[in-house]
Amino acid sequence: MSVPLHFVVKTRLVEVVEGLGEGAALPPERVLAKEFGVSRWTMRQAIRELIADGRLRARQGQGTFVATPKLVQPLALVSYTEALRAQGHTPGREVVTFDQVPAGELAEQLKLAEDAPVHRLERVLFADGQPIGLETTYLSVARFPTLKEVLEPTGSLYRCLTDQLGVRFGEGEELVETVIATPREADLLKATQSLPMLLLHRNSRDTDGEPIEVVRSLYRGDRVGFRATLHPQDVIRPAN
Repeated sequence: MSVPLHFVVKTRLVEVVEGLGEGAALPPERVLAKEFGVSRWTMRQAIRELIADGRLRARQGQGTFVATPKLVQPLALVSYTEALRAQGHTPGREVVTFDQVPAGELAEQLKLAEDAPVHRLERVLFADGQPIGLETTYLSVARFPTLKEVLEPTGSLYRCLTDQLGVRFGEGEELVETVIATPREADLLKATQSLPMLLLHRNSRDTDGEPIEVVRSLYRGDRVGFRATLHPQDVIRPAN
């Protein structure tokens, strides 16, 4: 099976990128195409794929630059704020929506009636001033009636739940999948709809097994990666 030319070019281009170093400007497309002996279309395709991979970053009207390394977030019940600070980055949040809606399709996960009210907290997540994610969290109003009064909207929700509301996190389930952002989501994340996104669905429970939250987190695939620690007991063995 023959390897597509743009993939060969992409592989060679990675060596160029690594030699330039973080933040450096990539030579113009026409210069690279001539140097590699390929068409500008082929070079453009290779560059686009490296942008999607997070190795390069395009700046409108300025050119293409070597991107900073991806942020690696743990797949664990930890605060986004603390996880980012532990890596030496400055976290930030901007509230998009903080209101109440009927539980609807989330009723079963939160052990509520479909018409029961839930808090909906939607925030853009920042790292070093750059938008990297859009997080929407749903919590029962009956269980957390004072949430809106005690939560600093741009602060850590987990810290508020544990320190202010006495919640003890027990366990959670998380599903990760790739999706295409809606026009609204892409706009909030300062991205294009062609950029790959990572979508996380999380259900968290307390130490008594009662539901705490349902979370939908959308992350820019060019800026964020995820890491999980696996243990031997996590291995699924085939039935005899």
